[in-house]
Amino acid sequence: MARISVFGIGYVGAVAAACLARDGHKVIAVDVDEDKVDLINRGQSPIVEEGLGALIAKGIDNDRLFATSDASFAIDQTDVSLVCVGTPSDPSGALDLTYIKEVSRQIGQEMREKETLHSVILRSTVLPGTSEDICIPLIERHSGKTAGRGFGFGYYPEFLREGSAIDDYDDAGLVVFGALDEATRNFLHMVNATQDCCLHEVGLRTAEMVKYTSNSWRATKVTFANEIGNISKACGLDGQEVMDVLCADHKVSMSPKFLRPGFAFGGSCLPKDIRALKHLADRTQTPTPLLSAVLDANDAQVARAERMVRDSGARHVGFVGISFKPGTDDLRESPLVELAARLVMQGITVSVFDPYVAQLAAQQDGDPFRNSKLPYLKQMLVQELPALVAATDALVIGNFYAETVEILGAASVTKPTIDLTRLRRDMVSTGTYEGICW
Repeated sequence: MARISVFGIGYVGAVAAACLARDGHKVIAVDVDEDKVDLINRGQSPIVEEGLGALIAKGIDNDRLFATSDASFAIDQTDVSLVCVGTPSDPSGALDLTYIKEVSRQIGQEMREKETLHSVILRSTVLPGTSEDICIPLIERHSGKTAGRGFGFGYYPEFLREGSAIDDYDDAGLVVFGALDEATRNFLHMVNATQDCCLHEVGLRTAEMVKYTSNSWRATKVTFANEIGNISKACGLDGQEVMDVLCADHKVSMSPKFLRPGFAFGGSCLPKDIRALKHLADRTQTPTPLLSAVLDANDAQVARAERMVRDSGARHVGFVGISFKPGTDDLRESPLVELAARLVMQGITVSVFDPYVAQLAAQQDGDPFRNSKLPYLKQMLVQELPALVAATDALVIGNFYAETVEILGAASVTKPTIDLTRLRRDMVSTGTYEGICW
């Protein structure tokens, strides 16, 4: 059994406090709102959420749950504090961190005289860097202690949906957290021990970013489904039926392979079909701001890679891969062809190593690439990777080929290397190596 204080009896805090008490922990809920405190102590829920009132009442009856406005008492009587206060938007759209700062200051002050280690775990939704740049310094300043040694600290975002919060708490699809110390880490593993999903332990900033990524992805899916629904209706179709069929495909449509940050998409299907669907939407006078932005965002990723190559100062660039994806010789709407063509137009020499495209060139008489944006691609091809590395000022890794990893990894130590696909997961932008999204 753990002794836990929960700061903030709003939506997240009330659910967390009730569920932790149900699971056998001793929980003190803390809030400046005396009405919320009184409701909890009377065994009533301060929010509308199915099943929550019964859980709170049971926690009060079992003497496992108690609410107070006395932060000093809460810190003194517990070993871990979960911070669940609100982070509303200000008029500019930025986060208002007033409550976060006040609770951080308050907890720090109350920990100053405490001799035993106390862990502070932030659950509020905050932007990357908030824990390290704002919360921890405030707690350190007011407690006189150092994070990770004098007090524990972690970030543990919630993914609760209103209306199904208790079910989501018990059966989380995603658990992610970061911790600076062993005690906080052990606590977070303990309270999630019954979850039937992988526990992702990452850095504080990554955990903060995952929360925003999750919410943004949910919002994007809603907007995408609405746009498809609007186009479908304009064509006399049922948009929900269309999306039901799409969501049944877990091999491609719902695949995580399309949620891997890297370079732009291309090929004979995606660009063409988005243009066609956008044309249909325009013809039926159906606004599609999301779909309209997709091709613009894709082109912006090509432009991003172009800037990275230009910033290297190289005058002779070697491309590893030129087809639109590895394992194919298909150059149709390849973003790598587009990138190479832009560089050539700026007077930069481009050489290419691509085993599949080279095989196509060897098998056909004449120039099979005459209709591409690189009419002299056949003359750009280099048959051996070491020769490409030796002859060029910089490398662009466009497609992943397992047999190239060792050579390219070694070359990236001394030669400017722009990686658009991720040569190895342990490689991040540093020195002469630069990843496009890492």
